[in-house]
Amino acid sequence: MDRSALKSSELLGFSPDARVLIVNLDDLGIYHAVNVAIIESIEQGIGSSCSLMAPCPWAPHAMHLLRERPEIPFGIHLTLVCDTTHYTWGPLAAKDKVPSLLDAAGELFTPTTAGRAALLTAARIDEVELEFRAQIDAVVDAGLTPTHLDWHCLADGGREDILDLTVALAAEYGLAVRVWLDPGRLKMRERGLPVTDNDFLDSFALDLDGKSSRYAELLRALPAGLSEWAVHPGLGNAESQAIDGGWRVRLTDYEFLTSPEARDLLRQEDITVIDYRALQSVWSRTNVPR
Repeated sequence: MDRSALKSSELLGFSPDARVLIVNLDDLGIYHAVNVAIIESIEQGIGSSCSLMAPCPWAPHAMHLLRERPEIPFGIHLTLVCDTTHYTWGPLAAKDKVPSLLDAAGELFTPTTAGRAALLTAARIDEVELEFRAQIDAVVDAGLTPTHLDWHCLADGGREDILDLTVALAAEYGLAVRVWLDPGRLKMRERGLPVTDNDFLDSFALDLDGKSSRYAELLRALPAGLSEWAVHPGLGNAESQAIDGGWRVRLTDYEFLTSPEARDLLRQEDITVIDYRALQSVWSRTNVPR
């Protein structure tokens, strides 16, 4: 059988008509109110996994929370950009070792369109590897066991060679990778590696008005196969509002994820929510180091 012709959900053992969903909560570690909201959205809501930003100021707190909760699956949100100029972080590798990842002021680029373009033009792949390894090793050395790799604000890494590097690192560390753009999905499926079958959802792309109703519509219309939502819960408190221009996105995500309606809809629609451990099992057998 040509495994590339199967849905990814079928590679994971589900029937062809099964509706399977990963609800991954991005940005763990960015600040305290996000850490709290993510844990609550998994323990009390419909979140199934999360992704940790190792360079961020509240990453040590996030790692403490994960050590206390070994049942929570999480990935590493590989981070080459810094979201704001007033609340900052830098690379984990020494700055003099990764100069191509820094802007003219010696800081990480911002994730604006221009900032991402400048980063992807300048970034040397050997320096990207050095920083990615520093982030992965920081998590592993803390005694934690991630399930997958994904990227903060860089879809599929932003460049083909960055995607290829990340897939190679995943093979080395026994992890899966979030891949959702068509070129990468095709490449992974040809290798028998499960990735999302359907359109990927980033919650920052949704309108704030009527968001809860929109989430309900999306669940009712969820197609067969494997889908993934990248959702960004936060408490929306004073800390959030002082730090984060996107705090309303995070608050409305948190409100839906922890609502009784969300859990009821999953049951009514017979949607199976999974995490990256299922994908990791296949990736670790199939994506062998080269």
